[in-house]
Amino acid sequence: MQGKICLVTGATSGIGQATAMGLARQGALVVIAGRDAARTQDTLEAIRKETGNRQVESLLADFSSQAEVRRLASEFRARHGRLDVLLNNAGAVFMERAVAVDGFERTWAVNHLASFLLTLELKDLIAASAPARIVTVSSAMHTGRTLDPDKIQEEKIYGISGYGQSKLANVLFTYALARRLAGTGVTANCLHPGVVSTRLMRPKGHLAVKVLMTLIQPFLSSPEKGAATSLYLASSPEVEGVTGKYFVNRKAVPSSPVSYDEALQERLWELSLRQTGQEASR
Repeated sequence: MQGKICLVTGATSGIGQATAMGLARQGALVVIAGRDAARTQDTLEAIRKETGNRQVESLLADFSSQAEVRRLASEFRARHGRLDVLLNNAGAVFMERAVAVDGFERTWAVNHLASFLLTLELKDLIAASAPARIVTVSSAMHTGRTLDPDKIQEEKIYGISGYGQSKLANVLFTYALARRLAGTGVTANCLHPGVVSTRLMRPKGHLAVKVLMTLIQPFLSSPEKGAATSLYLASSPEVEGVTGKYFVNRKAVPSSPVSYDEALQERLWELSLRQTGQEASR
């Protein structure tokens, strides 16, 4: 990864931090995106110290705000004239319903709309850097879920159900994106990282969920193991040119049947364009 520039979102803990660490070890220039200034600076310093790679930078953005996502993209462009790997890792589980600043339920805003918007804001820069890669962290929790774009704002959609729907959206988005990038030299893939011990697995909220998560902690994988597939898709020559796939344990596997519904993929794409004001970026 010498000479490559990588942007990793949600990089201040867990899988994101481990992914950024791995890319830095391989010699990439890594830009980490975080929400909290102090935690982001601590992560930056830890990666530099652990890897010996001084080419680690940071950007700040709250991914529940589209204005901040746009600002992050603009600041990245101001610093760098290319982007070889965009790793959409940021995600969260919210056990209580809340509406983000732009009027969207915050699970949907953070887990889907932010990645969609950031990708489109940087798409032409990535295309100009081809061969390049876009990697989006989904989850096996997308299986068994359905998604009706007309009902995504309903009050009942949050918590574990809302998280699963947002992860299905990640897969649908990846497949639609891969079609649009065909022939550009840019690949788009998504993945399930495994069930990993991260902040995501310690959501605030319902007591029953907190008790369950505490009980299963000893059986969860480490963030380093969880980052293995992200790193593989970001850097391995084995997947050069491979696009539009869903990976588990560094292998392409089928995603849920509904995720292959191209009509649904396109309905979601059109909805996401409207919700992010990106109609011109079809």
